[in-house]
Order: sequence, then C-alpha cells, then structure tokens
Amino acid sequence: MNEEPTTAAIQRYLDALPGDAAAEPIVRELLERAVSRLRLLCATFLHRSYPRLTHPPLNLETDDLLGGVVAGLLTAMQSVRPRTVRQFFALATQHMRWQLNDLARRLDQKPAAMALAETGVVAPPPSSASGLTPEARRILAAIEELPEDEREVFDLVRIQGLTYVETAGVVGTSVKTVQRRLNRARLHLAAQLSDFRPSGTGEGAEQPGEPSGDSTAP
Repeated sequence: MNEEPTTAAIQRYLDALPGDAAAEPIVRELLERAVSRLRLLCATFLHRSYPRLTHPPLNLETDDLLGGVVAGLLTAMQSVRPRTVRQFFALATQHMRWQLNDLARRLDQKPAAMALAETGVVAPPPSSASGLTPEARRILAAIEELPEDEREVFDLVRIQGLTYVETAGVVGTSVKTVQRRLNRARLHLAAQLSDFRPSGTGEGAEQPGEPSGDSTAP
C-alpha cells in the first residue's frame, strides 16, 4: 500500500481548513498525521539545544514536550490558519521554543522549590540546577534576531536536524538557496557571538553533527 507522504498529507489538511470553529476536527486529524514529524523535531530540539532540561530536577522527555506543543497548536490554530507546510512547522517550532524557554526561565528563577506540574517532579535544593546558562540564552537571542528567511533555515537544518533537501522541500526553494541562507545566518551569528570563539573553535552557534554537503566546504 502506498502511504501518502507526510508533507503532502499536511498540506491537504491545511487546504481543507475552514475559517471558523468547525476547523477543530480537521486540526486534530492534521496533528495526528503530523505527530511523528513533530516528535522527531521535539526530540532534536530538546536534546541538541536544551540537553540540560533532560536532567534532574526537570527530567524533561520528548513526549512531555510533544504533548505541550500539540496542546498549544490546538489552541493556536483556533485563530491562526497556516496556509502552507512551511508556516505550519514555523508555528510548531515557535511553540517548542516558547515552552522550552519558559521551562528554563522557571528553573532559573526557582531552582530550589518549584513543583513541576508537567512531570510531577519537585526540584531538589541544589542551586546549580538551571535550564540554560546566560551564554545559551545569548545564543538563542542572536538566533531570534536573524532575518526571517535565514532564521527559518537555521532552525530547520542546525536545530531540527533536517537535511538540505528536506529543508528545501519545507521552505519551497532550491537546495542552493538553503545553503546560501544558512551560510549568511552562520556569518551573522559568528559576528554577533565572536567573543565566544577566541580560538576560532566551533562553540556558540556552531554545533556538532553538521549536515554534509555544506557549500563552504572545500
């Protein structure tokens, strides 16, 4: 049996969305169809960009984040109608970032006594428990300040782990354009975070596991 590709199925549901409250059943079907892709993106985002949230006291798991993202999308899509797959995943990514940043901020503010309703875990006393360091927050802020096209490509490739080909399909452009936008984003981040790389190492915006085929490679 030939199963409809996820991207095509998502676009079909988006095309079918009415402009009123009757959209909720279609939104639920859309999220059920997209859940595998959303789970992959949540796992990549959590473990690559927010690994400290997976440790005590929070012990955040991929499915915890996924559940929050799906609930957020159900609410958001009562009033927001993404028209393309690109817009849908941009909305989902924004909700992932909001939730992860909020959890990190709450841990920083109340590291000793916060009851974590999402998992039922209560944070122990050590004050060293923190979701994100000031340096990590600065990196995320620099990413947020990128031009929209560059930020989108950077999120898809470097944070969510999509290949250049997959990113081109989501964005609706060529692989070469994806590479150009990614390179511009990296140059911008390198300039903004130059003090993080005194020895020219790959800290800051650079992360391990960079996709092959980079147009800057020799």
